Amino acid sequence: MTETAPHADAPADAYGIRHVAMRLLFESLDAMCEGAVVVDRDARIVWLSDKYAGRLGIADPQQALGRPVEEVIPNSLLREVVTSGKPILLDLMNFGDETFVVTRLPVRDDSGELIAAVGFVLYDRPQYLRPLLAKVERLRSDLHKAQQRLAEERRAKYSLSNFLGSSSAVMEAKRQARRAAQLDGIVLLLGETGSGKELLAHAIHVASTRHEGPFVAINVAAVPETLMEAEFFGVVPGAYTGADRKGRDGKFKLADGGTLFLDEIGDMAPAVQAKLLRVLQDQEFEPLGSNRVIRTNVRIIAATGRELGKLVADGRFRMDLYYRLNVLTITVPPLRERIEDLEVLCDHLLDRITHRNGVRPREIAPSAMNALRAYAWPGNIRELGNVLERAVMMSDNDRLTVEDFGTILGASLPAPQPTHVPTFESSMQEAERKALSGALEAAGGRKTLAAQMLGISRATLYEKLSAHGLLHH
Repeated sequence: MTETAPHADAPADAYGIRHVAMRLLFESLDAMCEGAVVVDRDARIVWLSDKYAGRLGIADPQQALGRPVEEVIPNSLLREVVTSGKPILLDLMNFGDETFVVTRLPVRDDSGELIAAVGFVLYDRPQYLRPLLAKVERLRSDLHKAQQRLAEERRAKYSLSNFLGSSSAVMEAKRQARRAAQLDGIVLLLGETGSGKELLAHAIHVASTRHEGPFVAINVAAVPETLMEAEFFGVVPGAYTGADRKGRDGKFKLADGGTLFLDEIGDMAPAVQAKLLRVLQDQEFEPLGSNRVIRTNVRIIAATGRELGKLVADGRFRMDLYYRLNVLTITVPPLRERIEDLEVLCDHLLDRITHRNGVRPREIAPSAMNALRAYAWPGNIRELGNVLERAVMMSDNDRLTVEDFGTILGASLPAPQPTHVPTFESSMQEAERKALSGALEAAGGRKTLAAQMLGISRATLYEKLSAHGLLHH
């Protein structure tokens, strides 16, 4: 609201009339509307109408004076008005389950300088805005559905049954994961890229007492260093140029009551390491641009494919943070150390690939499986899934062959080694030789006794010993 000087041709008392009109307009709006509030340039309340105070549950309007407007009216945008100098002429604001039509105006002095802002709750029966309200309700419904989808995405997707395999290395990792799930301390997962660290983190969360809470994951290596603090701890409105005017919650806030999975923690910047250490020790943090401390209840599962001990020795990872993380450590085995699980992994991945892409089922020829077993798999299960999907997409064969995989892996795929199967005759001869040697040893070299033990004549014994070159043994 601005009072401007009257035009030179205006009546002499025009300024006085305008001044009275502006005052009466304010008083009329205050009388007709459901509430009014005035804030100063710092968005602190300088006046609050009795009706507005009553609607807010404040017994005495004087209690609100001097307080930031958001503390009293959480959804207020008057700070935006005093910051931008621009009015918000028509808007909707929620009070619990009710929706009100509001207007917000900047207030300037005679020189045009912004000195305050005023807000009016115009009426509580916005029947004249039904088309607008219908649109708002649709937007609100869409927002609710989006929030539900986001909540589903923040639920763990895997359990220990999804960590396939029966090798000794896998069974040991599962055993340690079950133990970790029974506790509530920090877990450090060590393993190469693509070995299944995130899947195991999901499984630990699902088996823990926090399974009803959110599971929030962040790949430290994928976030620029300049944005890492904001990703972790959130941003208050106006914390820096370009920040969201409503602020943004960080991963620690989103994971409250649940589990926060920090993948590739070995790539974290030293400055953020110090702040992470404080959160782990004190269970509290400050959003970026805020002096307000927020308590948090988060279980940390960290993972890395790097040697943290070497990073500590090189001065690239804080020793105190390393010891804080290295309490319950689980090593996730690479695929080459659990190669006996390859077949069951291939079956599972092929089923998922063919179902997702809508193609006919495939299987792997025995010779191709032998070749895949001999491959080193530097990318582990993630590489295996990629190779299988490419083979399915590129081949028309119902049974994938060595040639199908050779096209993808090239010279790095070892040639299949022929499997040696002994003949029946050679197997029988070997068994007979072992029986003769065993009988002689049990009889102390006495051939008559050995023949009796074998149930053959002494002559037959000599004949067979001679045939196997054992006569003089």
